Amino acid sequence: MSTKSEKKLITLSTINKLKKEGEKFTCLTAYESTMASVISKSGVDIILVGDSLGMVIQGHDSTLPVTMDQLIYHLECVVRGNNGSHVMADMPFMSYATDDLGLENAKRLMQAGANSVKIEGGEWISKMAQALSDRGIPVCAHMGLTPQTINRLGGHNVQGRDPSQKEKIINEAISLEKAGAAMLLLECVPEDLAKEVTNELKIPVIGIGAGVHTDGQIMVVHDMLGISCLDNPPKFVKNFMEESSSIEHAIVNFVKDVKDLKFPSEEHTFK
Repeated sequence: MSTKSEKKLITLSTINKLKKEGEKFTCLTAYESTMASVISKSGVDIILVGDSLGMVIQGHDSTLPVTMDQLIYHLECVVRGNNGSHVMADMPFMSYATDDLGLENAKRLMQAGANSVKIEGGEWISKMAQALSDRGIPVCAHMGLTPQTINRLGGHNVQGRDPSQKEKIINEAISLEKAGAAMLLLECVPEDLAKEVTNELKIPVIGIGAGVHTDGQIMVVHDMLGISCLDNPPKFVKNFMEESSSIEHAIVNFVKDVKDLKFPSEEHTFK
């Protein structure tokens, strides 16, 4: 008989059940074992091993320099420390530029311990989302402000304020769901747009800078602990350490505030 302690595993079924029942879920980034352990034991449902490591770990000014090998290294560290949370892994810049490349790299992430992968883009990633889904790899599509295309977007600007852009985001989100995306992440979009997309889709919608109406909320752990390298943190960032006695306490407060609809508040929301 195994002596390994039982873990309460958070699966896609868990996340879908929370959406159906109207209960919010939480996500935080992690890049190494110790923080992953603290995050998972504090009740966070999803851990994202994000290419944001390029900025908060490696000191770059964007996510673009992060390689697949580097992402896998950090993913393996997180998996060793995780205690039951769903582990999502980013597919770095240009790691899914072709169908064959995307399939190979998604395979590597899943074999390294990921439970799902996240790819950035709109309708153009529908084919990749379907190909991965058909092969049993859950996909979270990332829309709105997509950091890997920051040079084309021209900066960290709110997306979807223009009526035509808003309609495009809604239509592309529906298209991605039909293609097989298991989750959707909306970054830096107006609250009303995020609410409309969340209500339209059957799959869970995660928000960051997207208001309180999405099914789940995600933050970069360095941001929510107030140790971000940014001089001027984005509007949607809240430092949970200001009212907490420890890192564990801050993470527990983040989880509680999300579930109680206290975060994000109006001050963290784009209109």
